[in-house]
Amino acid sequence: MGLPLLFGFLVSMAMLILFYALGRLIPGRDPTAERLKQFGVAAEDMAGQGDGERTNRLPGITRLLNGFGLGPKLADMLARADVALTAAELVLLVLAAAALLGTAGWFFGGGPMPGLLAAAIAAPAALMYLQFRQGRRKAAFTEQLPNMLMMLVGALRAGYGLNQALASIQEQLPAPTSVELGRALRAVSLGLPITRALDEMAERAGSDDLGLVVTAIKVQHELGGNLAQTLDIISDTIRDRIRIKREITVMTSQQLATGVILALLPVALGAVLFVMNREYMQNLFLPGITRIMLIAAVVMEIAGFLVIRKILAIEV
Repeated sequence: MGLPLLFGFLVSMAMLILFYALGRLIPGRDPTAERLKQFGVAAEDMAGQGDGERTNRLPGITRLLNGFGLGPKLADMLARADVALTAAELVLLVLAAAALLGTAGWFFGGGPMPGLLAAAIAAPAALMYLQFRQGRRKAAFTEQLPNMLMMLVGALRAGYGLNQALASIQEQLPAPTSVELGRALRAVSLGLPITRALDEMAERAGSDDLGLVVTAIKVQHELGGNLAQTLDIISDTIRDRIRIKREITVMTSQQLATGVILALLPVALGAVLFVMNREYMQNLFLPGITRIMLIAAVVMEIAGFLVIRKILAIEV
């Protein structure tokens, strides 16, 4: 018992030293460039801004992620989820979590196989968390969009310009709409065209309804027309879509709950049996057909849950 404990302690200390060294080697980010990036403005686009070499210098981990094409994808997911981390920081956190989970699985599971399975949970768990944050933020934004359009139509009919109307309603709305509007307005104040700022806002929000609104604003900006009337019609359409989505959610809630219970039941039962009789459950991790059966069961559980989610994901 003392040898596994010593091994786990040494692995934990090694990972701590590794991440401390990486933190010392990675150069600090330019806060001005990070702030401008949030507003959709590249630092090199601003004339006479600081030391360009320092702004464009990327950490080694970021270069590695960009080389595999993962850096921009992770950065986009973090921006959509409104998580204040960079792609490199997310990867470091996932590696640290994998090391800790792997050490704990090795120590408590009694072998390397439970440790590897525990370490493999870190990356999917991080991605699932980001997707959960994205979905919750997108749903909140979609719920607030009709009220935002109603206030925007009222401000436009009262004689406000588009920028003034957005500024007048930004302080009256809750997050995340107020946060995204604030970013868009600050980007406009930094010199971005209003259409590009709204495009960046729609991309961060990930809302198709907001994309429709932005398209209407761009068409009116280029061709002219009654923007208030157009937005009023779009607002009614969005309200109808939200009502239909709520009806679909009510009708499919029982099936979704069934899928979640079926997916979690084997995991919970396995955890209970592992606590009650560890020697019996450790036979599943032995080399041979039992380990293959365990891996196949996990894959089939995940596939079944994803299939149920796909069937219930009805687009409106």
